[in-house]
Amino acid sequence: MAAPAKPLPIAVPTNVVSPQFVDTKKCRCALEIMDVRNGSRKGDAPKTEAWRCSGNATQDLYMGTIGKWFMPDHQSSSMTNDTLRPIYWNENPPNTDTPYMIVGGAEDHFIPLQNQSDERLSSYDAPCTGSNDTVASEQYYEAVTDQLCSISRQAVPVPLMNSTQWNDKGCLDGFFCPNNNEKFPPMACPADDSCLIARISGGFCTPSMGKYEPQVCKQGNYCPRGGKEQILCPQGSFCPIGAVAPIPCSAGASCPPGSDRNLTVLPFALLIVLNIIMAIGFIIARWLGKRRHARKDAKNTRGSGLKGIARGAASIVDLNQRHKRYHSIPDPEIPLEATISSVRRQNTGFLAAVDNDWVYDESNAVDEKPTTDMQLFVQSMSKCINGSSFGLSFEFQNLRFQPGKKGKLILSDITGKIDSGALWAVMGASGAGKSTFVNVLMGKIKNTGGVTKVNGVAGKISKYKKIIGYVPQDDIVLPELTVRENILHSARIRLPSSWTDVEIQHHVDVLISCLQLSHVKDSLVGSPAKPVISGGQRKRVSIGMELAAAPMALFLDEPTSGLDATSASSIMATLKALSRLGITVVTIIHQPRQEIFASIDNLLLLGRGRIIYQGKTGEAASYFGNVGFTFPPHANPADVLMDIIAGQGRLYKPIGETSIEALIEHWNGRHQPHSRSPSQDFTSSAEDTSALRRSIKARGAAVHKQIWFCLQRAMLQQWRHLTSFYFEITVGAVAGFLIGLAEMGQRGANFRGMFYPPFTYISSATDFSSVPQMSLLVGVAIGLTAAAPGVRVFGEEKLIYYRETASGHNRFAYYIGKVASTLPRMVLANLHFTTMFLLLSTPRISYGSAFIANFLYFYCIYGLASIISVLTKREDGPLLAVMTSLIVSVLNGMSPRLAQVNQWHLKWLWQLIPGTWLAEAYFSENVIPWRYLYVLEGVQEAVGYTLERFGMDLAMLFALGTAYRVLAFLALRFLNKGRQN
Repeated sequence: MAAPAKPLPIAVPTNVVSPQFVDTKKCRCALEIMDVRNGSRKGDAPKTEAWRCSGNATQDLYMGTIGKWFMPDHQSSSMTNDTLRPIYWNENPPNTDTPYMIVGGAEDHFIPLQNQSDERLSSYDAPCTGSNDTVASEQYYEAVTDQLCSISRQAVPVPLMNSTQWNDKGCLDGFFCPNNNEKFPPMACPADDSCLIARISGGFCTPSMGKYEPQVCKQGNYCPRGGKEQILCPQGSFCPIGAVAPIPCSAGASCPPGSDRNLTVLPFALLIVLNIIMAIGFIIARWLGKRRHARKDAKNTRGSGLKGIARGAASIVDLNQRHKRYHSIPDPEIPLEATISSVRRQNTGFLAAVDNDWVYDESNAVDEKPTTDMQLFVQSMSKCINGSSFGLSFEFQNLRFQPGKKGKLILSDITGKIDSGALWAVMGASGAGKSTFVNVLMGKIKNTGGVTKVNGVAGKISKYKKIIGYVPQDDIVLPELTVRENILHSARIRLPSSWTDVEIQHHVDVLISCLQLSHVKDSLVGSPAKPVISGGQRKRVSIGMELAAAPMALFLDEPTSGLDATSASSIMATLKALSRLGITVVTIIHQPRQEIFASIDNLLLLGRGRIIYQGKTGEAASYFGNVGFTFPPHANPADVLMDIIAGQGRLYKPIGETSIEALIEHWNGRHQPHSRSPSQDFTSSAEDTSALRRSIKARGAAVHKQIWFCLQRAMLQQWRHLTSFYFEITVGAVAGFLIGLAEMGQRGANFRGMFYPPFTYISSATDFSSVPQMSLLVGVAIGLTAAAPGVRVFGEEKLIYYRETASGHNRFAYYIGKVASTLPRMVLANLHFTTMFLLLSTPRISYGSAFIANFLYFYCIYGLASIISVLTKREDGPLLAVMTSLIVSVLNGMSPRLAQVNQWHLKWLWQLIPGTWLAEAYFSENVIPWRYLYVLEGVQEAVGYTLERFGMDLAMLFALGTAYRVLAFLALRFLNKGRQN
């Protein structure tokens, strides 16, 4: 709303020489004696009286001939310049019907004006009416005899109210009018230099410029309605500038007498207590953890010591008895060999199946009284599978795969069968199609030609993914969890929903014992950069995560890669044992050592996407020998085979064809697709097929349970990363402190508007931008605090997500669990930020409203960071997230103003940015409390924000934060789909 035109003050002459008055346009009029002939003042010439009116406050009314002139009602023949009459004399008023002006030339003379606003008059004089404004004149007369304005005796105040208005309204709310009454209603005086500077800079004139000029009620005081008293604000309340009544402080706030702001101390005190409790809890938890590990280590040491002594004593007795059967031999090393052989420890767990040549059949599927870990595991598997066979057989005929219509043919005419209960190795040179073949066989990639069957039943293999385990080449496990926690989570998610948690934990403990990981089950897995357990143990954890789901087939991608010879042999022995249980084990392996190669039951050799050999490992040398290849006596057969199938077999066949094409043709010529006898074909019975379907259908926990398990795991991860968590809340506290420090000088008065009429004239410079600036700083600080941690929610776990979803993990449950786990983190970070910020800045927005608005902005920033973490690389995510948070904070409608953006027809774009809604929420809650003092109509149009819809602002922040998470989930779900199958 435009401010009314400012009336010009009227200069009071030091020497009044004639009657004067103030007309209705605040022009000062004076009665003067003029020459009859030419309108100039001549000493003894015939005289006439004339009224001159002028609105120029800086011009001496008696100098020159400017102004608008009026002839009096009658002439006095006795009037001279020496005649003295009172200033308030009004017996001969001007005749306002015809105004005149004096024009120059040879001689000055009067000419009548055509209208009251003749264009030849100055802008000061044209409005003058010559009609007496008695109220203004009375104030003028008072100014002559008494100084009403402090700037000068010549300064005449501008009336703000007349007597009628004073009687109707009195002193406006928020003002102190101790001297005003009906005779002297409020009036404004011209401002001196200090007052002008104060008003331009947003302050107020203290003291006021005149005796009858109203004052804004001082901060720390309140002025009850009527404006006759200015009372010190009592304790427990605060009184901002212009307060009409004391405003009660919030609970626990520090408000001594004379307070002008609500100093929220209670949240700060509670924050200190909370931090102390958190620190004590952290110290106690770490101490208990160290104590628990120390007790466990001591127990293991005592147990190992006692067992070692017992074993040693038994070995000595046994050796003494055995030594009697040997003659004395000079070579001391031969008895040592016999001694070492006699004390060899018997394998336990899965490796016992290898030692005892144990093979699973239905008769030993469930032991009524299991005595070993392996028997317990078999019992658990039998309960889960509910069938007569643990394994799956795979058949494939004329299998083909070609990515896209014009892509290179990777697999072609592959026909064969993988039987259950055996350890299969897929070998081939680089680019032979090993990984593609295994992915097609598991259903991760859909074949573009041919037929695949599972247990003799054709169909989509992807529907069997709940009972097919896959161990990737890289050990994708969560480093923050222990060995047992990683395996337990997989079991809880993927085992049948009918299993109780006690049964699941028993199954996991038995599995850990079978994998010989019991001694490290409570150790963190660690990362490859910071390992805690060995590489072989890490690989067994990765295998255990799949075995926890009781799979009927297990596929592995180069499980020995990166391991030392001993660890590699141990892993392959474990896989061999699993195959003895009836589980189908298929592994891609590259250049195995001789002992490992000998443990493999069957081979499938590929070359250029086709089969070169498929059969028993022991018969491979004979087969290639019949083709003409010679295996050196002491060479590793695996190395020789790799050379042959890579097309480098000339060393082993000096004469004849050694190309890969020839090997493929030879295999196809001798092994036709349908040469297998009917007795060799496996077809599951109807009972087994039905049991298999029931087993698949029963697999997997309910969605709500999966959400809970994922939430538990995510919270545990954050507990193990307390340093990162404390860093985030520290950054939040420091950011809140700095932003509050920057706003502290405002003392909560961060908005100024125009006073209500008729006091608009004494308003200070308006300030509509401080609140948007404050919200911009708040948004930037929250963005810097939350952006980088928000990226880590998904950015560092995409490989885990791909592995788990590929194994049947519910995507929505995983996502919701991760999102929910960030809520406590956001609450605590926001608590530190908001408390420190409000403690120093003390804006008019309440603590609760600011906390909710800030929390929802945290929610939005975390949502944006989630999108970025899904779309970008892990190393690029934090920087991009911080930049994005800065952009959405700066574009909050402050500059360019939202009103200007609306003129560009781009307001819809700004409304998609959370910073706009945060700024509007802050603007509304900080401006509305000043409604009693300032005119708010027109403020909305000036800035573009809408007042009094704080609830909608919060709803939009929540909606945007949720929308960002939906987009992140959709990106996570539909990008890289191939890695999720």
